[in-house]
Amino acid sequence: MTLALGCIADDYTGASDLANTLTKAGLRTVQTIGVPAADLALPEVDAVVVSLKSRSIPADEAVARSREAAAWLNARGAGHLLFKVCSTFDSTDAGNIGPVTDALREDAGEAIALVTPAFPETARTVYLGHLFVGTVPLAESPLKDHPLNPMRDSNLVRVLARQSRGQVGLVDLATVANGAEAVSARLDALAREGKGAAIADAVLDRDLAVLGAAALTRKVSTGASGLGLGLARALVAAGRVAPRAAEADLGPAIGGPAACLAGSCSQATLGQIARAEAAMPVRRLDPARLLAGEDEAGAALTWAMERIGAGPVLIASSAGPEAVAKVQARYGRDAAGHAIEAAMARIAEGLVARGVRRLVVAGGETSGAVVDRLGLPAFRVGPEIAAGVPVLRTTDRDMWLALKSGNFGGPDFFADALRLMP
Repeated sequence: MTLALGCIADDYTGASDLANTLTKAGLRTVQTIGVPAADLALPEVDAVVVSLKSRSIPADEAVARSREAAAWLNARGAGHLLFKVCSTFDSTDAGNIGPVTDALREDAGEAIALVTPAFPETARTVYLGHLFVGTVPLAESPLKDHPLNPMRDSNLVRVLARQSRGQVGLVDLATVANGAEAVSARLDALAREGKGAAIADAVLDRDLAVLGAAALTRKVSTGASGLGLGLARALVAAGRVAPRAAEADLGPAIGGPAACLAGSCSQATLGQIARAEAAMPVRRLDPARLLAGEDEAGAALTWAMERIGAGPVLIASSAGPEAVAKVQARYGRDAAGHAIEAAMARIAEGLVARGVRRLVVAGGETSGAVVDRLGLPAFRVGPEIAAGVPVLRTTDRDMWLALKSGNFGGPDFFADALRLMP
């Protein structure tokens, strides 16, 4: 296998988003969970997205896992490495975007890496280094209250510099408008100034094509799925990949019971849960009971199995910012987060053991915990449910999944996903 593009994603839903984007752009793509085993059988593909759960772990661990993934991808001839991060740049002053970007860039022998989370299709744009969520600066958006990585600075040059060893520069929109050669020249100039990374502006879809072509002249870049789209288009334009239509048929129907799990506390997911209550039974976990040591997961599983024969069910640990803050203040942010993730993973394991083969999961951390507990090695990418969210079919068993970043999807996302999982 010789890969045109190797990708390392810092969470599982982001990996699905990227795999979906690459597939739509014509690249045959597989998403793996963790660094694949040496004997994992994969179809002939153009790109592999290695999914890690490294966004919120200690920076040295994130770097080590990312380097292991890079080694696996490089051993299969990856022509370029993309470190895929969230389009809202989820991170802290300790990392992990800066430390991983520094490590991958240095290992590849590059002086500078292009960095952009822009993805105009999902209303993420960057102008003069500032990230906007729709029309609102990042620091004024709901992401300012993210339970793990609150984002309270919209200036990504400052954000990335605080977590990087070197200086960070800017490739502004005027430069991007002048084309890929101008962007490459700007990167060269910033590298001569000692900059190790550069935030790149992008406000329109066409800007991504420019940035992708410029990034492809180097071995490593960092960005969201928008940059992945730009790279895919550049690979096709350069004749390095022959575009292929996305697979419409991933195999026969699976059928049987279906369930949804929601762990994201984003406003989008909270709205989707509220909408789902009109279509299916919904149970909300009580984090206080869970953290007090009561078997809240077992009770939820029993509740689900009493109802799932009649149709899909939804179990949610999601809550609004005030409720989340109250739980974190009482039990500690890390303890609360880990306990809830473990409970959701246990519930997923119990559901699958009892015959569920269609599973929808909302929330990056929740998706990571669930997929790890189920021990799923890789996915084929199917039809798109919503922008950035495809249907996935496991490679080792008959099972449908959807892994959704908290902010993605329309109001009826859960019902929309289940309709595409026959």
